[in-house]
Amino acid sequence: MKNIVLFGPPGAGKGTQADILKEKYQLVHISTGDVFRFNIKNQTDLGTLAKSYMDKGHLVPDEVTINMLNAEVEKNPDANGFIFDGFPRTEAQATALATLMDEKNSQINAMVALEVDDEVLVGRLLERGKSSGRADDANEGVIRERIAEYYRKTDILKDFYQKQDKYYGVNGVGSIEEITVRLSQVFDTL
Repeated sequence: MKNIVLFGPPGAGKGTQADILKEKYQLVHISTGDVFRFNIKNQTDLGTLAKSYMDKGHLVPDEVTINMLNAEVEKNPDANGFIFDGFPRTEAQATALATLMDEKNSQINAMVALEVDDEVLVGRLLERGKSSGRADDANEGVIRERIAEYYRKTDILKDFYQKQDKYYGVNGVGSIEEITVRLSQVFDTL
Protein backbone atom coordinates (compact mmCIF):
# COMPACT_ATOMS: atom_id res chain seq x y z
CA MET A 1 0.00 0.00 0.00
CA LYS A 2 1.33 3.41 -0.99
CA ASN A 3 0.25 6.31 1.24
CA ILE A 4 1.49 9.75 0.30
CA VAL A 5 1.06 13.15 1.90
CA LEU A 6 1.03 15.61 -1.01
CA PHE A 7 2.26 18.91 0.31
CA GLY A 8 2.93 22.44 -0.81
CA PRO A 9 1.81 26.03 -0.46
CA PRO A 10 -1.45 27.40 -1.90
CA GLY A 11 -1.21 27.41 -5.69
CA ALA A 12 1.52 24.78 -5.89
CA GLY A 13 -0.71 22.46 -7.95
CA LYS A 14 -1.53 19.78 -5.37
CA GLY A 15 -5.11 19.27 -6.52
CA THR A 16 -4.18 19.12 -10.20
CA GLN A 17 -1.37 16.65 -9.60
CA ALA A 18 -3.36 14.53 -7.15
CA ASP A 19 -6.05 14.03 -9.80
CA ILE A 20 -3.44 12.79 -12.29
CA LEU A 21 -1.48 10.65 -9.84
CA LYS A 22 -4.52 8.96 -8.31
CA GLU A 23 -5.41 7.63 -11.77
CA LYS A 24 -1.85 6.66 -12.69
CA TYR A 25 -1.21 4.76 -9.44
CA GLN A 26 -4.81 3.72 -8.68
CA LEU A 27 -4.78 5.55 -5.34
CA VAL A 28 -7.63 7.22 -3.49
CA HIS A 29 -7.30 11.01 -3.23
CA ILE A 30 -8.49 12.34 0.12
CA SER A 31 -8.73 16.11 0.13
CA THR A 32 -9.46 17.36 3.62
CA GLY A 33 -11.39 20.32 2.21
CA ASP A 34 -13.61 18.01 0.15
CA VAL A 35 -14.15 15.73 3.15
CA PHE A 36 -15.22 18.68 5.31
CA ARG A 37 -17.58 20.02 2.62
CA PHE A 38 -19.14 16.56 2.09
CA ASN A 39 -19.72 15.96 5.81
CA ILE A 40 -21.16 19.43 6.39
CA LYS A 41 -23.39 19.33 3.30
CA ASN A 42 -24.71 15.88 4.20
CA GLN A 43 -25.13 16.83 7.85
CA THR A 44 -23.26 13.81 9.15
CA ASP A 45 -22.63 13.73 12.89
CA LEU A 46 -19.00 14.68 12.27
CA GLY A 47 -20.02 17.39 9.79
CA THR A 48 -22.44 18.92 12.27
CA LEU A 49 -19.77 18.85 14.97
CA ALA A 50 -17.16 20.42 12.65
CA LYS A 51 -19.61 23.12 11.55
CA SER A 52 -20.32 24.02 15.18
CA TYR A 53 -16.64 24.93 15.60
CA MET A 54 -16.37 26.67 12.24
CA ASP A 55 -19.47 28.77 12.88
CA LYS A 56 -17.73 30.17 15.96
CA GLY A 57 -14.58 30.91 13.96
CA HIS A 58 -12.65 28.14 15.71
CA LEU A 59 -10.41 25.52 14.17
CA VAL A 60 -11.94 22.07 14.02
CA PRO A 61 -10.18 19.87 16.62
CA ASP A 62 -7.73 17.34 15.24
CA GLU A 63 -9.75 14.46 16.68
CA VAL A 64 -12.80 15.42 14.60
CA THR A 65 -10.69 15.76 11.45
CA ILE A 66 -8.96 12.41 12.05
CA ASN A 67 -12.34 10.74 12.59
CA MET A 68 -13.51 12.12 9.22
CA LEU A 69 -10.34 10.85 7.53
CA ASN A 70 -10.75 7.47 9.21
CA ALA A 71 -14.27 7.24 7.76
CA GLU A 72 -12.86 8.00 4.28
CA VAL A 73 -10.13 5.39 4.63
CA GLU A 74 -12.70 2.82 5.81
CA LYS A 75 -14.90 3.54 2.76
CA ASN A 76 -12.03 2.24 0.62
CA PRO A 77 -10.86 -1.02 2.26
CA ASP A 78 -9.40 -2.39 -0.99
CA ALA A 79 -7.47 0.74 -1.93
CA ASN A 80 -3.90 0.47 -3.21
CA GLY A 81 -3.16 3.48 -1.05
CA PHE A 82 -4.07 7.09 -0.46
CA ILE A 83 -2.96 10.57 -1.41
CA PHE A 84 -3.63 12.88 1.52
CA ASP A 85 -4.08 16.48 0.39
CA GLY A 86 -4.54 19.26 2.95
CA PHE A 87 -3.69 17.07 5.92
CA PRO A 88 -1.68 16.95 8.07
CA ARG A 89 -0.95 20.62 8.73
CA THR A 90 0.71 20.34 12.13
CA GLU A 91 3.06 17.90 13.83
CA ALA A 92 0.22 16.78 16.13
CA GLN A 93 -1.90 15.98 13.06
CA ALA A 94 1.02 14.12 11.43
CA THR A 95 1.39 12.02 14.57
CA ALA A 96 -2.38 11.34 14.63
CA LEU A 97 -2.30 10.32 10.94
CA ALA A 98 0.62 7.96 11.62
CA THR A 99 -1.38 6.40 14.47
CA LEU A 100 -4.45 6.02 12.22
CA MET A 101 -2.36 4.30 9.54
CA ASP A 102 -0.73 2.04 12.17
CA GLU A 103 -4.24 0.96 13.23
CA LYS A 104 -4.83 -0.02 9.59
CA ASN A 105 -1.55 -1.98 9.53
CA SER A 106 -0.11 0.57 7.15
CA GLN A 107 2.02 3.71 7.23
CA ILE A 108 2.69 7.00 5.50
CA ASN A 109 5.39 6.19 2.95
CA ALA A 110 6.35 9.75 2.10
CA MET A 111 5.60 13.42 2.16
CA VAL A 112 6.05 14.71 -1.37
CA ALA A 113 6.21 18.49 -1.46
CA LEU A 114 5.76 20.69 -4.50
CA GLU A 115 8.28 23.49 -4.15
CA VAL A 116 7.37 26.71 -5.96
CA ASP A 117 8.73 30.26 -5.68
CA ASP A 118 6.34 32.68 -3.95
CA GLU A 119 6.05 35.00 -6.95
CA VAL A 120 5.02 32.08 -9.17
CA LEU A 121 2.42 31.07 -6.57
CA VAL A 122 0.97 34.59 -6.46
CA GLY A 123 0.71 34.67 -10.25
CA ARG A 124 -0.95 31.25 -10.42
CA LEU A 125 -3.48 32.11 -7.74
CA LEU A 126 -4.37 35.47 -9.31
CA GLU A 127 -4.96 33.65 -12.61
CA ARG A 128 -7.07 31.01 -10.87
CA GLY A 129 -9.02 33.79 -9.18
CA LYS A 130 -10.03 35.21 -12.57
CA SER A 131 -11.57 31.92 -13.68
CA SER A 132 -12.70 30.29 -10.43
CA GLY A 133 -14.56 33.13 -8.79
CA ARG A 134 -12.79 32.29 -5.51
CA ALA A 135 -12.52 35.52 -3.53
CA ASP A 136 -9.40 34.30 -1.72
CA ASP A 137 -7.62 34.00 -5.10
CA ALA A 138 -8.56 37.47 -6.33
CA ASN A 139 -6.74 39.63 -3.80
CA GLU A 140 -2.94 39.70 -3.85
CA GLY A 141 -2.71 40.75 -0.20
CA VAL A 142 -4.88 37.82 0.88
CA ILE A 143 -2.84 35.46 -1.30
CA ARG A 144 0.44 36.63 0.22
CA GLU A 145 -0.98 36.19 3.73
CA ARG A 146 -2.13 32.63 2.89
CA ILE A 147 1.37 31.80 1.66
CA ALA A 148 2.95 33.35 4.76
CA GLU A 149 0.52 31.42 6.97
CA TYR A 150 1.55 28.21 5.20
CA TYR A 151 5.21 28.86 6.02
CA ARG A 152 4.45 29.86 9.62
CA LYS A 153 2.21 26.94 10.46
CA THR A 154 2.69 23.99 8.15
CA ASP A 155 6.17 24.17 6.70
CA ILE A 156 7.42 22.69 10.01
CA LEU A 157 6.15 19.32 8.81
CA LYS A 158 9.11 19.22 6.44
CA ASP A 159 11.35 18.65 9.49
CA PHE A 160 8.96 16.04 10.91
CA TYR A 161 9.12 13.90 7.77
CA GLN A 162 12.83 14.59 7.09
CA LYS A 163 13.67 13.06 10.48
CA GLN A 164 11.98 9.87 9.24
CA ASP A 165 13.69 10.02 5.80
CA LYS A 166 10.24 10.39 4.23
CA TYR A 167 10.48 13.93 2.79
CA TYR A 168 10.82 14.45 -0.96
CA GLY A 169 10.91 17.95 -2.42
CA VAL A 170 9.90 18.23 -6.07
CA ASN A 171 10.28 21.26 -8.33
CA GLY A 172 6.69 22.41 -8.91
CA VAL A 173 7.48 24.86 -11.73
CA GLY A 174 6.89 23.92 -15.37
CA SER A 175 4.10 22.41 -17.39
CA ILE A 176 1.62 20.09 -15.70
CA GLU A 177 3.17 17.20 -17.63
CA GLU A 178 6.74 18.08 -16.58
CA ILE A 179 5.73 18.27 -12.93
CA THR A 180 3.85 14.95 -13.20
CA VAL A 181 7.02 13.30 -14.58
CA ARG A 182 9.05 14.61 -11.61
CA LEU A 183 6.44 13.45 -9.11
CA SER A 184 6.19 10.05 -10.81
CA GLN A 185 9.95 9.57 -10.46
CA VAL A 186 9.50 9.90 -6.70
CA PHE A 187 6.31 7.80 -6.54
CA ASP A 188 8.02 5.01 -8.51
CA THR A 189 10.71 4.68 -5.82
CA LEU A 190 8.30 4.32 -2.92
